[in-house]
Amino acid sequence: MQAGSAAQPRAPLSRGRVLGAAVALADEGGVEALSMRKIAQALGVVPMALYKHVANKNELLDGMIDVLVGEIDPPAGGTDWKTVVRGRVLSARRMLLRHPWAPEVIESRMKARVTPTPAVMEYLDSMIGIFRAGGFSIDLVHHAMHVMGSRLLGFSQELFEDASDRAPDPDAMPPEEMAVRYPHITALAMAVAHDPDSVVGSGCDDQLEFEFALDLTLDGLDRLLRAA
Repeated sequence: MQAGSAAQPRAPLSRGRVLGAAVALADEGGVEALSMRKIAQALGVVPMALYKHVANKNELLDGMIDVLVGEIDPPAGGTDWKTVVRGRVLSARRMLLRHPWAPEVIESRMKARVTPTPAVMEYLDSMIGIFRAGGFSIDLVHHAMHVMGSRLLGFSQELFEDASDRAPDPDAMPPEEMAVRYPHITALAMAVAHDPDSVVGSGCDDQLEFEFALDLTLDGLDRLLRAA
């Protein structure tokens, strides 16, 4: 027998391996199709072995969120607070674009938990630290965190959501009547329909709108900081 021809021992099962496999499966088929059975199959173990590392589906999802937040770039050194915040937020956004299922999971788990997951807490704490190091008072940081909201984690909740993949509403107003009754909404919808692949719908260039709102928010916070 040649050296090295023996079967290599399988890496021991760990929480990290379980969460990594779960993230990979969600990337492939969406989080709705995720199950302990599929994760176990991917890892070559029996499903019961997983419960030593994650107690239930909610703990699994929370752990997956922490894995993703760990992909966000650390703060850049030697630059001003606005550049650092902008860079981290856009890094968070790139992470979410790699994992399109993540915003819905993050939002649902944030609502379900009394406090965010440990990695999210560490991320938010570091962002508050960046604002504070930039000269923000506690009160102004409080306002900043509210106005940034989910944008800190790379996504935002839109007022008008995409309806292109839904069945037509039988009670919907005819377009001609809609244009007469709501002329400004109609004009806006017609003018901005330019990005069918946007994750917020065909009415928005998602990346452009995200960065526009991010820069507008950071510029406003900068003016408040200077005024204070």
